[in-house]
Amino acid sequence: MNNEDSENILEETDEYRYRAILVAIKGSGTADITPNESLDELERLLHTDDGIALDRLIQNLDSAHPTHYIGRGKAEDLKVQAEALKANCILFDDELSPRQQSTLDELFGGNIRILDRTSLILEIFAQHATTKEGKLQVELATLEYQLPRLRGLWAHLEKEKLGGGVGARFGTGESQLETDRRLARKRIGEIKKQLALVRKDRLTQRQNRLSGSTFRVSLVGYTNAGKSSLLNALTGSDVLAYNKLFATLDSTTRKLELPDKRVVTLTDTVGFIHKLPHQLVAAFRSTLDEVQDAQLLLHVVDASSDLREMMMTAVREVLEEIGAHTIPSVIVFNKIDQLSEVEISNLRNLYPGALLVSAVEHIGFDSLLQRIITASTVDSVQMTVLIPYNKGHLLKMAHESTSIISKEFVDDGVLLNLLVPQSLVGYFEAHRQ
Repeated sequence: MNNEDSENILEETDEYRYRAILVAIKGSGTADITPNESLDELERLLHTDDGIALDRLIQNLDSAHPTHYIGRGKAEDLKVQAEALKANCILFDDELSPRQQSTLDELFGGNIRILDRTSLILEIFAQHATTKEGKLQVELATLEYQLPRLRGLWAHLEKEKLGGGVGARFGTGESQLETDRRLARKRIGEIKKQLALVRKDRLTQRQNRLSGSTFRVSLVGYTNAGKSSLLNALTGSDVLAYNKLFATLDSTTRKLELPDKRVVTLTDTVGFIHKLPHQLVAAFRSTLDEVQDAQLLLHVVDASSDLREMMMTAVREVLEEIGAHTIPSVIVFNKIDQLSEVEISNLRNLYPGALLVSAVEHIGFDSLLQRIITASTVDSVQMTVLIPYNKGHLLKMAHESTSIISKEFVDDGVLLNLLVPQSLVGYFEAHRQ
């Protein structure tokens, strides 16, 4: 980068919270994503957190250096470059170990902040969590991430001593370190107790939901695949949907009326991402129960992205981690309005069982709704029942949770020919004809 380019960047970046240099090693790439592509995504995360990338560095290493990630000499060169660009942040694509974090903090000093992918995602989650549970989950994940890294925060005090007696065993920094660790552990314990109470209420709601008769569908997928937009388009709701990573974190459930007049629930869940921090998967496990409780998963994929294969792999890995990989699922390629006819044709050939839709243009919804109908009636039993007029709750259940083939009003009640889910057969058996 020449001096003229540097000056132009500096003039345009003053308003950003982070002016960062992005850093990766070649060994961090996989068969699904190259280091440069991973940095592209990291740059989008940075933009979501009000930052801008001034430059990027990919070091030719198979694995990270144990103390400096990219090696001591390269790290010292990077410090010179950061000072020349007036960067205030070095952003690493992998999670730094506590030792790497401490070493790099000391090298770069207090004016340049050292962040990694995990800490950046935690910051974004902290900004976007809206419910009490979501905020507690993010705080817990953040504290558990920071706890082994607290020493680096006080390294500058470690050489200072408390009052000069021979018996003084701790320096000021060590005393502060132990205080912070104790406070962090105490707060972690408090949060876990609060979350236990929240999860108890959620478990009650979950049991009520599972005992109900409504078929449950969950939207899963990579962040920014368009899940919230699809939920809005299908149900007529107004869930927040921005073109940013992790625009929404908390699960949202809406009722969806199918063409056969049955009602199912459609739940939008937190998006997944490449290298999703395990702290967040663990912290959000109760929220992800919405996924585990689903009877059908709609795996929403951004059809316009060059990285869709990587995105699909990342989602499958998280689903397996939370034990949801055995739930029936349908791949739903969204944003096909951004594809050419040739690209659409190629996608159909590559994924013959997938659905192609556009949440923005309402394309492909008939096929999507029919697929939900098919999935929700696959284990259904065809029954002819006569429901007395005074059994209003059964009539309501029939209309909302079964597929009505025919209906006739007779003297003794309503004669129905139904496709009834196995779980509801017992409710109608006494009225079978």
